[in-house]
Amino acid sequence: MTISECIRKFLEYIEIEKGRSLKTIDNYNRYLVFFQKYLESKGIKDIKDINRHNIRDFRMVLNRKKNTGFNKDQDEYIGKKTQNYYLISIRSFLKFLQKNEITAVSPETIDLAKIPERHISFMTDNELTSLLNAPKSDLNKENKHKYRDMAIIDLLFSTGLRVSELCSLSNDIDLSQNEISVRGKGSKVRVVFITDDALLSIKEYKSKYLHQNKIVNDKLFPVTPRTIERIIKKYSIIAGISKKITPHVLRHSFATNLLQNGADIRSVQAMLGHSNIATTQIYTHVTDSHLKSIHKSFHKKPESR
Repeated sequence: MTISECIRKFLEYIEIEKGRSLKTIDNYNRYLVFFQKYLESKGIKDIKDINRHNIRDFRMVLNRKKNTGFNKDQDEYIGKKTQNYYLISIRSFLKFLQKNEITAVSPETIDLAKIPERHISFMTDNELTSLLNAPKSDLNKENKHKYRDMAIIDLLFSTGLRVSELCSLSNDIDLSQNEISVRGKGSKVRVVFITDDALLSIKEYKSKYLHQNKIVNDKLFPVTPRTIERIIKKYSIIAGISKKITPHVLRHSFATNLLQNGADIRSVQAMLGHSNIATTQIYTHVTDSHLKSIHKSFHKKPESR
C-alpha cells in the first residue's frame, strides 16, 4: 500500500472516528506529508518499505530543519518541541497502521526528543499594572482602537484565555453572570470568569468602538491572533516593560497570580483548561520561588536575649 494512501486513511480515521478538529487534522497532514516527501526522495513509496534506519535519518533531517514560519529568523533551527510534533504524528500514524494490520515499521521505534525544562515567563505586579493602564495613557490618547485594545488586555488577564480562544468568542455572549463558556483544545468546554474591570472594558468597547464605528461581526473581537500579539507588544513598549510580553505571558501571569494568592492547583488547572495536571504543575516552580523569597525576607533569627 502506498504511503499517500495510508496517510489519507489515517486522516479520515482521526476526523471521523476520533473527532479531531480540522486544525488538528491539518497539522497532522502537514507533518506526515513532510515525512512522505522525505521518504519519496529516498525512493520509498510503499509503506512496508519504511524501516527504523529511515526513521533515524528523518530525525536528523528534522534536527537540521530551518524555521520557515512567519517572521522567523531563517538561521534558526526548529526546536525540540516542534520536532516532537512531527514524531508524535508519525507515531500515531504507525499505531493506526498496526491496529489495522497494515505491515509497517513499529511505532515503538520512535522515541521523542528530550525537551529541556520549560521556562515560564510571567509579569510582576508592577508590570501588570503598567500594561493594564497603557491603553489609557497620554501616549495612546488619539488611538481610535484603544477601547478594543483595553478590552482585549483586560480579558486576557482576567480569564487566562488562549489567544485562539479569545479570537473565537462570539459577539452575542451573555455577560450578565460575569462568566462565559469557551471551547478550548480538543473541543473541551470550560467556564472562565470575568472581573468587574474586564467587564467594564468590554461594555465600553462595545458601546464606544463597535457601536460608534458601526462594526457588525459575529465575533466579539474581529481580529487575528497575530493582531493581538502586535497589540500586546505595542502596549508593553508603551508601559516601559523591557522583557518580551506575549498573550501567552499574560496567561502565565494569570496562573501564577492565582497560585501566589492561595488558589489550589486543581482549580487553576480547570480555569486554564489543562487536561493533565502535570501541565499546570509547571507553575509550581514559579510559586515555589515566590515562597522562597518570602521566607528569605521574613524568616529571621531571633535576637539573643
